[in-house]
Amino acid sequence: MKNIITIFIVCMVLSGCATAQNVAKTDVKTDSIAEKMLVYQLNNGGWPKQLQDKSVVKYEYPLTEALLEKIKATSPMHATIDNAATSREINALVLAYKNTGNQAYLKAAEKGIDYLLKSQYANGGWPQYYPDKSSYRAEITYNDNAMINALTIMLNIAYRTNGFEAVDAKYIPKAADAVKRGVECVLKTQFVQNGKLTIWAAQYDENKLIPAKARAFEPASLSTGESVGVVRFLMKLKDPSEEIKNAIKNAVNWFEGTKIVGLKYDKIAEKDKGLVADANAVSWARFYDLQTNKPIFGDRDNTIKDRIEDVSQERRYGYAWYGTFAQNLLAKEYPKWLKANGG
Repeated sequence: MKNIITIFIVCMVLSGCATAQNVAKTDVKTDSIAEKMLVYQLNNGGWPKQLQDKSVVKYEYPLTEALLEKIKATSPMHATIDNAATSREINALVLAYKNTGNQAYLKAAEKGIDYLLKSQYANGGWPQYYPDKSSYRAEITYNDNAMINALTIMLNIAYRTNGFEAVDAKYIPKAADAVKRGVECVLKTQFVQNGKLTIWAAQYDENKLIPAKARAFEPASLSTGESVGVVRFLMKLKDPSEEIKNAIKNAVNWFEGTKIVGLKYDKIAEKDKGLVADANAVSWARFYDLQTNKPIFGDRDNTIKDRIEDVSQERRYGYAWYGTFAQNLLAKEYPKWLKANGG
């Protein structure tokens, strides 16, 4: 009789444990976009911006069987930090973990962080793609804020900010080292004209640290939009050194000296754009000649133009050749930083 009672109690306990486990599983909160990011993550920890068939990654698409097959067929060679890929997912997954407590999201984010740490060059720069080194993919890439996005993640880990305090503490020294080397790379790549610091190019030769071209219409040049992103990152650093302060101030001075007042880039005809008068406009060209600081423009035939009017209509309309890139930086952000840092 005692054996029967014992068996009954054990069964009840086991049954209760199983029920508790089931409840625990059902209590795990999920995030629909984060769930898809888990599926898209490549086995090296990074994420693609395009799948093997060159279709763009869009998380609003439902995960059909056909799409799942495309994702499964995508090689780790497609892992990239271009177009915010990988950094976008890491940031989103850290936020999803904060909102749900779902450990799977944090684990995937940390795997993505491992990818970023592994892909950083010894000189502190980040390539656009890793491990793919074909064409311009191996170049150190500021274009579209690729490297700055990666550095910002490392800074958040090191500073324990923006939800990254949830990341395992073992990443703190690794991230701090990545930031240190990354900042050294940023300072080394700030372009010098006649002994004077200016701004940055969009991409650099990963070994020589000199400006490099990317696509046919993206020449080696000073790049305004990317340089604004670099300056904003440098202004986030606590207790900046004199070298960092000098880099920021010289870049701001360059922006002040090259701003175009009274003109903006806007539609001038059907599928065509050009400079038009606007008394309130403050603009900069996307690219500037490395030596003369004059705006330059590329075309699909690899030719470089001095005037936007000489660029093919398709490229005039399909690329952001001018913008308000540094307007807020000069008007609001830099003065605030200067006041806080003894300017």
